[in-house]
Amino acid sequence: MTDLRISGNFAEVGIVPSTGPGSDDAMRAVVQAYRAFARREARGRSAAYEALAESVAGDAALAGFIASLPAGKRQPQLVFAAARYLLGTPPGIVQRILDSMTTTPAYVRNGRLDILAANQLGRALFSPILTSPARPANAARFLFLDPSAPQFYLDWERQAQDSVAILRSEAGRNPHDQALSGLIGELSTRSEIFRTWWAAHNVRFHRAGVKRFHHPVVGDLTLAYEALDLAADEGLRVSAYTAETGSASEDALNLLASWAATLDQAGSAAGQPGQAR
Repeated sequence: MTDLRISGNFAEVGIVPSTGPGSDDAMRAVVQAYRAFARREARGRSAAYEALAESVAGDAALAGFIASLPAGKRQPQLVFAAARYLLGTPPGIVQRILDSMTTTPAYVRNGRLDILAANQLGRALFSPILTSPARPANAARFLFLDPSAPQFYLDWERQAQDSVAILRSEAGRNPHDQALSGLIGELSTRSEIFRTWWAAHNVRFHRAGVKRFHHPVVGDLTLAYEALDLAADEGLRVSAYTAETGSASEDALNLLASWAATLDQAGSAAGQPGQAR
């Protein structure tokens, strides 16, 4: 598992103890319990919720924290969903679903456009974003702050405008998200184009269509895409891409898959993850 670190507070997702802000001890208890939850979830959802019940019953700090929440937000599932949001980790089953999509590039993002997880082909296709010096990996940060973005996204202006609209929409849904406010502030300060488009208050964006890429390894690709909300994990969305059968883009995607597999095998042999990650 990745290093689990809190990047905000529960207020960002609307969970605030009725007696005041959560203490450091309570927050640590949630993180520790979530680690156990995530490990069990990797073996199946039933076992995961058994672990959740055990954690609440056996951890006085966690049980006390949940008890201090407003009545409508005391369910352990909501607390763990909040922890997962703050820690930036999708549920283990989502990664397994992504990994099963072996011929389709796919990734999971949140409302801030952070890329949280991807399958092998998704990591390969979006390697320019995932390896960009503009960190952490965020589609909007890449689009506006990385000078290579217009070479990767051949329809850069449309993609960039969509990203502004998505962030604007997310800001309306979660006005107290400190990480989102920080991202918007960073982009507004460092990009005049973002600042201008942000002031336009556009909230219309595309959830399906066609995107054109120029990948540094396989060249040009034209891919259809669809963005799907994860019903059980509010705020997370899977984006999946596919090429038209028999097209040059399908050939390029197959070549990209071979490249990614080779890198992963080389990385495994060396005891390190492949560079396509």
